[in-house]
Amino acid sequence: MGSHVEMNDTLRISREQGFPKELVLEEHLKKPYSAEQFKDMVFEFYDKPNIRNYHMPPVRNFLVEDINGKWLYWGQIHVLEVKHDYVNKTTSGKYKIIYINKPEEMEMAHNLIDRNKDTFYEVK
Repeated sequence: MGSHVEMNDTLRISREQGFPKELVLEEHLKKPYSAEQFKDMVFEFYDKPNIRNYHMPPVRNFLVEDINGKWLYWGQIHVLEVKHDYVNKTTSGKYKIIYINKPEEMEMAHNLIDRNKDTFYEVK
């Protein structure tokens, strides 16, 4: 008897799963956001499929917006809380933004961290 534990360093979520509505790419491209703007905000994510664990603060996790299967690397977060639903096999939780990538860093992050051409989101 045993169990499978998946450790993640990336929180990849869609808008429906709790990606911050405050982060809008078109606005970020015009006037880049900074983590300082969100320093006192705690965000929640919901119903991420499968049971997952994330690095605990002070270790960072990457924040990635899932846009129709493409990954947009927004920056770094601290995961503050994780809740597992063992019946539905989902993970929910809370996080805080600690760094937001500059527009030119968004594609660079994907190229350095991910390198999967199938999930590359082109920032225009």
